[in-house]
Amino acid sequence: MQRTSFEDMNCSVAQCLEVIGEWWSMLIVRDAFLGIRRFDEFQSHLGISRNILATRLAALVDAGVLDKVPYQDRPVRHEYRLTDKGRDLWPVLTTMRQWGDKWAAPDGAPLELVHTGCGEVTLVAHTCGACGDPIDHRSVRAVPGPGAGPDARADQPLTLAE
Repeated sequence: MQRTSFEDMNCSVAQCLEVIGEWWSMLIVRDAFLGIRRFDEFQSHLGISRNILATRLAALVDAGVLDKVPYQDRPVRHEYRLTDKGRDLWPVLTTMRQWGDKWAAPDGAPLELVHTGCGEVTLVAHTCGACGDPIDHRSVRAVPGPGAGPDARADQPLTLAE
């Protein structure tokens, strides 16, 4: 099945999906955060076919999410490491995991995060970057940003659905 490209859509969510929207891509990123780096480790942990894994890893490298770094010369072998761009996916992945824990894990969370600072199991919360208050979709409004198209009007802010 041919996947629709969002390349020409002026939307940051669509552009993010263009990079990590394939089924296996976020699972590969998840495993990279868990310390998996080598092709065979990804393949074994995910149970993904080798050709699909190779395609997904190449796409993540091309997108700058992973770096392909040689770890052996003869024969040449590589490992995959998260770049800064890849590490910036941590809050996205964590929010997806927390959603899955709440809505799709009837027996409880399969993985919990323990804050190393206090030793307690934690949930990641969204807060305002300016004042630190907690935020959700009801406490913000969407307005056109600097990359908005010419049809966007600052005098008509977008209302987020309830």
